[in-house]
Amino acid sequence: MSKELIEALAEIEREKGISKDVLIEAIEAALISSYKRNFSTAQNVRVDINRTTGQIKVFARKTVVEEVFDPRLEISLEAARSINPLYNLDDIVEIEVTPSDFGRIAAQTAKQVVTQRIREAERGLIYNAFVDKEQDIVTGIVLRADQRNLYVDLGKAEAILPLTELMPGDRLKQGDRVKTFIVKVENTNKGPQIILSRTHPGLLKRLFELEVPEIFDGTVEIRSVAREAGQRSKIAVYSRNPEVDPIGACVGPRGTRVQTVVNELRGEKIDIVRWSENPEEYVANALSPSKVLEVIVFPEEKTARVIVPDNQLSLAIGIKGQNARLAAKLTGWKIDIKSESQAEEEFGRQRASGETMHQDGVTIDS
Repeated sequence: MSKELIEALAEIEREKGISKDVLIEAIEAALISSYKRNFSTAQNVRVDINRTTGQIKVFARKTVVEEVFDPRLEISLEAARSINPLYNLDDIVEIEVTPSDFGRIAAQTAKQVVTQRIREAERGLIYNAFVDKEQDIVTGIVLRADQRNLYVDLGKAEAILPLTELMPGDRLKQGDRVKTFIVKVENTNKGPQIILSRTHPGLLKRLFELEVPEIFDGTVEIRSVAREAGQRSKIAVYSRNPEVDPIGACVGPRGTRVQTVVNELRGEKIDIVRWSENPEEYVANALSPSKVLEVIVFPEEKTARVIVPDNQLSLAIGIKGQNARLAAKLTGWKIDIKSESQAEEEFGRQRASGETMHQDGVTIDS
């Protein structure tokens, strides 16, 4: 060990943010094992590295006792006081036992420890840096791909973007910049594992939070998100300030705010609806852009029967049931949609037969 090594550790601290003291303490701990292994001793030892000069010393630590049974671990009171008259029973005496050729062993050990600890510390720093960004948006560069994943460079770390988490319109290749949502950050034996997504509803929510000042400052709140990535999404918004229109705030002047989000999501259609604590009103809003004549709720079953004009039935249901499906996900209610004529026909049939009303329309579960 030498002053040059201390300077090298200081340089590592400056460049990588890893404490020099942490590295030295790790080297000291490793040198204890090396000493016991190379010199076949079971002594209780302490290794000290001078933080300025890099000089190494090994000290045997012995407990002061009246009668010595194991000289490797114990020292008599008389012998201890010959070193320092102030020693008493049960005190710990340290006696230097540094081998003459310990420097060579120390250099090899230090190199191994520093390499290992730098790797571990960097992993820890990366984990700490990204665990706070979980459920947030990051921008990275596509590095490479395999059969299951894209690997994205986030600057300090490499993250995994599963191909299953790509939007239908994503055609990413090496070198492309991509905005993603951090779904999960895990600390594994191989280092931090960062999982990304382009399809997660959280991506849509965070894009609006970044784009709409009223959401950022808490005036407008996104209460729920339902998304079928790359195709269509719905968000339910609420304003804490009666003077602020939550839908207008999200749409922005001439639609600029919502259009920015749409562009980022490659043309994904977004319905912005007003959240309401009244389930009838909330379900009706969620079926936008279709018009709703009536909503009847069954709280015990958390089911809502919706009646729409005849010419709005297809719009309410949507292509392949998408509009109704998203509305059900958004509200958390099972939605049974009927046209006005279907409802009248059913009501007339039930009134004539005295049957109890039942649901036989188009039902969409959340």
